[in-house]
Amino acid sequence: MKDNSNLRVILAVAFSFLFIVIYSRYLAPQTPEKQENTQTKIQENNAPKITTTTQEIQNKAPVSNISNQKIIAVVQSKDFEIQIDSLGRIHQVYLKDKKYTGAPELGFFEHFKVLFGMMEEPKSLEKLPLLDPDALKPLEIRFSNENINQEAFSRDYEASQQEIFIDGEPKTLVLTQKLQNLELKKTITFYENLKYDLKITMSNPKESYFITNGSRPVTDRENYAFNGVILQTAEEKIEKIEDKDAKKVISFDSVKFIASVDRYYTSLFYLQNQDLHAMIDGDKNKNPMPYIHASGDIAFGGFIGPKDYQELKKIDANLINVVEYGLITFFAKPVFLLLEFLHQYLANWGWAIIVLTIIVKIILYPLSYKGMVSMQKLKDLTPKMKEIQEKYKNDPQKLQSHMMQLYKKHGANPMGGCLPLLIQIPIFYAIYRVLYNSVELKSAPFIFWINDLSVMDPFFVLPILMGVSMYIQQLLTPSGLSDPMQAKIFRMLPVVFTIFLIFFPAGLVLYWTINNILSIFQQLSINKMLDRQKAKEIAEHKEKKSSVKK
Repeated sequence: MKDNSNLRVILAVAFSFLFIVIYSRYLAPQTPEKQENTQTKIQENNAPKITTTTQEIQNKAPVSNISNQKIIAVVQSKDFEIQIDSLGRIHQVYLKDKKYTGAPELGFFEHFKVLFGMMEEPKSLEKLPLLDPDALKPLEIRFSNENINQEAFSRDYEASQQEIFIDGEPKTLVLTQKLQNLELKKTITFYENLKYDLKITMSNPKESYFITNGSRPVTDRENYAFNGVILQTAEEKIEKIEDKDAKKVISFDSVKFIASVDRYYTSLFYLQNQDLHAMIDGDKNKNPMPYIHASGDIAFGGFIGPKDYQELKKIDANLINVVEYGLITFFAKPVFLLLEFLHQYLANWGWAIIVLTIIVKIILYPLSYKGMVSMQKLKDLTPKMKEIQEKYKNDPQKLQSHMMQLYKKHGANPMGGCLPLLIQIPIFYAIYRVLYNSVELKSAPFIFWINDLSVMDPFFVLPILMGVSMYIQQLLTPSGLSDPMQAKIFRMLPVVFTIFLIFFPAGLVLYWTINNILSIFQQLSINKMLDRQKAKEIAEHKEKKSSVKK
């Protein structure tokens, strides 16, 4: 019987890590659709009770009026353009900054198609559109009264101005809709950072209606980031409803914000002075459709644009929860904040990643040191371990007992070398989520050929360096493996990791490469220290034997 526990744990950890990352990036299944039609009662302080089914709100918008509306006003700045249509909705938002107009990231298989000439590489855009032309539009209003609702979707709004340019100071646009028995006004104050203040006034304060922040932006080509609706309740609880998962109408008495999000962008409403009563409905694809339910006049804030952490925090402290990193958000967010802090001083996200790697390495040094020393002791004990294995090969209990005695006598821990690797997995995965989900790192250059740390290295240099450094680290790290097949499997790990990480964000591969290089120097220094210690022990032993002979 051979002691394979250390190798088994290392292999299990390594392949578990690969499975988690690859599954979340490439293989995560979509939530299956289920037919369901649930009634939910929604009650507001100033509104009559309304019973709503999953189809009722959708039916309030005539299909012919969804997308083919003329543009009645355009709000612009040097960085964006917002189009307002004749139904008083935000028809489209364009971003002009070069950071957002670069060529979209390709998926895993699309990279291969480009490499082998099966598809053209996507080009940069003049301006980036955020909204699906046929999806639910921000600021769309649907009335509870069916007759008023039908009239509202057939009567155009009037705009106080047709063109507005924002250069520093906020500008206000007034949209007016005159119905037979009701006059509605939307007063929208736009700011340079893409936030806006919205005030709705109605001639009939009892009229009940729903207003939406719209379906999520659709700029992301991939399907493994969170896409759907996020909201924060008055009790500080974060609720998330993912695309394809809106199975019923869900209502919330009071929310601090409600946001439709994709990987990098969001369209949201947030609380200012009045309570916001929210509800989530589902369309035919079970995608969440968010609304604020109100009666008469109401005022709140809105935003549509990139999920920049600090910009959202400036608008409202609660909005930082719109930035989502998946199940590991609780750990990834502090990692991002540390990375952002470093970036403030280094002015380069690549160097910030390198310094972050050094900090992580310093924090984990005590564990890494113990693990490396333990691995070296296990290597030194290999001959004695073989003797015990041969002597007690037919008695597993005695074999285990004598092995444990051997470990205890020499202060060796067969699991010691695995602990640093176990701790590295959540750190590595958190950095992966930060690099993949943080819009701040989109189009962030490093040096030389690395023009965007959030996408793959275009020349595969970093993945190859990562694989080579991982292999060198393995050569320097004592493994204690006596079985040639086990050793061969272990040596294959750098190749496996290189292949699977070749299309991952360059910033992530940079982190792992620097971590490997630091581990190499750490292992070299520990090996020298252990060699000196061993030489000293040998010298003392010889001296002791010599004195005994005399």
